[in-house]
Amino acid sequence: MEQDREQYETELYEDPQEEIAERERHLQRMKRIEEMKREKQRALRMQKLTLAGAAVLLVAAGFGIGALIRAGLSGGDGKTNPKSYMQTQQDSEDPSDSETAGGISSFLQGGDFGELRDHLEQETDQTSPGGETTPGQEPEGNAEPPGKGTVENPGGTDQDEPAFTAASTSVTLGFDPEIVSEYGVLIDVEKQEILAGREYASRISPASMTKILTVLTAADALGIKDGTEEVLNDTFTMTIEITDYTYVNECSIAGFEVGEEIPVRDLFYGTILPSGADAAVGLATYVAGSHEAFVELMNEKLKQMGLSETTHFTNCVGLYDESHYSTVYDIAVILKEAADNPFCREILSAHTYELAATEQHPDGILLSNWFLRRIEDRDTHGVVLCGKTGYVTQSGSCAASLSADKDGREYLCVTAGSTSSKQCINDQRMLYEKFLPSPDSV
Repeated sequence: MEQDREQYETELYEDPQEEIAERERHLQRMKRIEEMKREKQRALRMQKLTLAGAAVLLVAAGFGIGALIRAGLSGGDGKTNPKSYMQTQQDSEDPSDSETAGGISSFLQGGDFGELRDHLEQETDQTSPGGETTPGQEPEGNAEPPGKGTVENPGGTDQDEPAFTAASTSVTLGFDPEIVSEYGVLIDVEKQEILAGREYASRISPASMTKILTVLTAADALGIKDGTEEVLNDTFTMTIEITDYTYVNECSIAGFEVGEEIPVRDLFYGTILPSGADAAVGLATYVAGSHEAFVELMNEKLKQMGLSETTHFTNCVGLYDESHYSTVYDIAVILKEAADNPFCREILSAHTYELAATEQHPDGILLSNWFLRRIEDRDTHGVVLCGKTGYVTQSGSCAASLSADKDGREYLCVTAGSTSSKQCINDQRMLYEKFLPSPDSV
């Protein structure tokens, strides 16, 4: 085995200096990756400590306020007596006080803030339970208009009017019990009506459905409409920073290598079909100069679409972040706008695409949109035209799709919180099959 390895290295490196240089580059790269991993772990630890500290302060504040009220500090004249407060604290025999204080003390002494933080997060993020409805009822948990009142807007409320909206009607239904996805919406595009929904205005982690806005924002920024623009033939050189970013965050990739000269057109396709984070961050960097600057463009696009109150992104890939959120309704609106751009629709509807041959990949790379390839064999009473999936632990399996019935009428379907990619596809199939007219109907 060792002899074979030495022979391989001799064949690979005829120049010993080249071998030494390559090994040094490899070592440097591994050091950078390890440092990025450590930095990510440090950031996560700091985030947890910050949340835990805030939680302790909230509990402590609640305990203090309760004690103040019980102590009767505020008299009829509205004045406070600090001495009575201190005395009451010393003399208090209320067991609830000691239990609360003991609970806080145990958290502080033990240093385990996880349970406290999780409990507070559950109460803060809790939404009304979804339920099934009968005709004439609003789907439970969606009393507010779509995209309103469910998610706070970090950037204020000065957003534009949405270009596309859909509303529930007296016949909007809830999902059947066999639909596994925790969140979902089905929209008749022409009528702008919500046919069925489940928690469609509740906050979700959009995962890689984020990339729909990535390609839409990039196309808008570059002035791309029909795919004939010369800028699509320009090239971007893949960097080690981008490949390291995808490696550290365990992202799906298109497969580009460091130093590879990639046509901008291929970055678009690589972002959607294999959900390539390397392509997405490369596209973002090409458009805006940096990933961070591009995310600002994405959020500006959300504002232009009237979605900034309920959707906010922190990255162009779909990595989980507490400040990276959306709703299934908003994702449907984003998909609608992307599908209105002929070039974006072309990408989102491509079942396969072959990347251009490069020095690193002389035969190119064949990309596939497996969601489209798998659902095309299912009976949906129509044709699924566009699709983008996503998955992170916090979102479950999710997907956004655009379909057309036998008469060419289009529908938007977005689901999230399913248990597997197979189940996610089946959920969408069942929704389409139920609500799209049968091909045999007159």
